[in-house]
Amino acid sequence: MKQYLFVLRQPAHSGAFVQEMLDIILTTAAFDQRISLLLLDSGVFQLKAGQQAEQGGFKDTAALFNALELYDVTALYTEAESLADYGLAVDDLFLPVQVLQRKDIAEFMQGFEVIFSA
Repeated sequence: MKQYLFVLRQPAHSGAFVQEMLDIILTTAAFDQRISLLLLDSGVFQLKAGQQAEQGGFKDTAALFNALELYDVTALYTEAESLADYGLAVDDLFLPVQVLQRKDIAEFMQGFEVIFSA
């Protein structure tokens, strides 16, 4: 079984990209692959609690993120500096994440055989 890492750097509601990436994640997970998700830069907004996407005419991806656990995708990570850059804290996110330091990201990524990043 390969270890997959999906890196999301795009802000929430930035078009179809996030929904397509989540579809890929869920499809990969359906084949019993080990999946981790890393949110960097403005990607931290993907998990910000209390967003009202429908008011802006966007699809709400929160349901897809909440479905990750059903597919055994529970290894969610973010970067401390990305949270700080956008004035967010772990408590502002609607799913639990593990926080990594920027200096540790490269080493962390070496533990994966397949990395999808955009």
